[in-house]
Amino acid sequence: MNERLLRIREVRLVGEDGKQFGVVSTRDALDKAIDAGLDLVLVAPQAEPPVARIVNFGKWKYEQAKQKKDHKPKKQEVKGIKISPNIAEHDLMVQARKAKQFLGEGHKVRVVCRFRARELAHPELGVKKMDAISAFVDEIGKREKDPALTGREMVMVVNPRVGVVAKPKTESKPKAEKPDADEPKTGDIENDAKAEDKQDSSEEV
Repeated sequence: MNERLLRIREVRLVGEDGKQFGVVSTRDALDKAIDAGLDLVLVAPQAEPPVARIVNFGKWKYEQAKQKKDHKPKKQEVKGIKISPNIAEHDLMVQARKAKQFLGEGHKVRVVCRFRARELAHPELGVKKMDAISAFVDEIGKREKDPALTGREMVMVVNPRVGVVAKPKTESKPKAEKPDADEPKTGDIENDAKAEDKQDSSEEV
């Protein structure tokens, strides 16, 4: 029995099954607990009168510890995904979905775009891929700062929006911006190549 109960004259008693016994003397509450082969625990000492409950103390203590653990805030992690400036649209979609899943779980996402030496001449390709991912997760994620190129890596960090839950069933494909006429295309690389080959063949004829 909770030692504080010894100094209390009466309590509002609750049975193990939640049954309300109303206000009874502490002695009567203790007798009911003993008759049931259980324990009497003070669960709301600040109430007027205090609330006591008949419980299996070992089981009650376990449930209290489990409940406390379940309500403990989850630690936020930084998850990472990697792309390239010439990543195919399908692969970009896979990475964008991963980012959205991580954000939906409450984690930050660090997006890294790695450039090869010859690709460094077109950093705008990496920016557009980053923008496509940012737009795809915008519903649940907010970009911390604009992508920055350091060495051969362009990095972007996306934070989860407060109070927003991911909706994987309503996902749509990330859309990259239409490239300017004097810039290399940033959409589907394979489709671009096929279109160029077709155009060259027409000119030869």
